[in-house]
Amino acid sequence: METGRWIKKKTEGDVPPSMSGSCAVCVDKVLYLFGGHHARGNTNKFYMLNSRSQDKVLQWVRVECQGVPPSSKDKLGVWVYKNKLIFFGGYGYSPEGIPLGTFEFDETSFWNSGQPRGWNDHVHVLDTETFSWSQPITTGKSPSPRAAHACATVGNRGYVFGGRYRDSRMNDLYYLNLDTWEWNEIITQGVCPVGRSWHSLTPVSSDHLFLFGGFTTDKQPLSDAWIYCISKNEWKQFEHNYSEKPRLWHTACASEEGEVIVFGGCANNLLAHHKAAHSNEILVFSLQPKSLVRLCLEAVICFKEMLASSWNCLPKHLLHSVNQRFGSNNTSGS
Repeated sequence: METGRWIKKKTEGDVPPSMSGSCAVCVDKVLYLFGGHHARGNTNKFYMLNSRSQDKVLQWVRVECQGVPPSSKDKLGVWVYKNKLIFFGGYGYSPEGIPLGTFEFDETSFWNSGQPRGWNDHVHVLDTETFSWSQPITTGKSPSPRAAHACATVGNRGYVFGGRYRDSRMNDLYYLNLDTWEWNEIITQGVCPVGRSWHSLTPVSSDHLFLFGGFTTDKQPLSDAWIYCISKNEWKQFEHNYSEKPRLWHTACASEEGEVIVFGGCANNLLAHHKAAHSNEILVFSLQPKSLVRLCLEAVICFKEMLASSWNCLPKHLLHSVNQRFGSNNTSGS
């Protein structure tokens, strides 16, 4: 993020197969990867990659966890709370035994080769200290089974918005109390986003969530952005300059500068017969004014020829930032 440059890192070890719809989350620079869909169907294998390593080649490790894992699935969501990864929902195979929650078969999957699949509303917890699976007993009104929804963690609440259930892409909003395991449906005031799947929901403060893009029931890619205010219980549409750049099945994260960075995804109807328009463009949404330090650094870089002789007067940490950004064209004007 300092330089605006991509660096490709080689990996080896228990490298996961090529997959789609996997669920990945990075905690303290350790990437945890669960589930997905590959050439032979769904998987419920769990992998980790420690990006803190200074080695040129990073090592994948397939972790053999204790307890009963979730069924093999893809397009699920995850919340991070304390030392736990809490996975919710998804689309995949029917679980063995009697699960805590609901699983509903997708009738259209019976005609496909292989094992039939369906949607679920299951909650599974992985403890990252003991690498053991558990399934809590939840209370309250739980969301319907769904897949391709979006999850976000704020405090001890795990929020989930939308997703696909059968032929519908929903716009409902729930949160799960991650201490008491109680579900709460949120009935919002005023206008709200249209139903969607394959969107992103990103925490941007202790009181706000940022929603972007997705795919409608009518199979239209979306480029709208919304901010949900938790304390006011209301959605507000966020105006931006990317209205001609719809995205679905993308990824998003928040920076320390109050920005949401969106990468990848598809810009057209992924289910149509013509070629999917995948994107490698980065979209940056500024949700708050830039800090004075950021503005000053960008000014220094913009006028680098004029100010270069004075750079050594800067404190070391600021000089480091300037030197990192100097190697890129990622200034405020680009």
